Amino acid sequence: MSNKFSELINNETPTLVDFSAEWCGPCKMMKPILEDLKSKMGEKVTIIKIDVDKNLNVSSIYRIQGVPTLILFKKGEIKWRESGVQSAAQLEKIITSYA
Repeated sequence: MSNKFSELINNETPTLVDFSAEWCGPCKMMKPILEDLKSKMGEKVTIIKIDVDKNLNVSSIYRIQGVPTLILFKKGEIKWRESGVQSAAQLEKIITSYA
């Protein structure tokens, strides 16, 4: 696994990882939702996008079987995980509960 990815998910700040693929329609729907979320939450969350086709190792480690899959990490631990499109309001509520 890349050191950069490990650094990001081991952070004190909650890190939301969006496992997605370029060919995935619902993944494209997540982009504006995550941009909205970032604008609302600012420094309270780090949001990163991982292309499952280009990062097979990381995708395999976290057993990503469907995209989009969102995983919330804090200090390297998985706090929440869900597949499918999620609303910004729902994500904000989840992230706030672990902030």
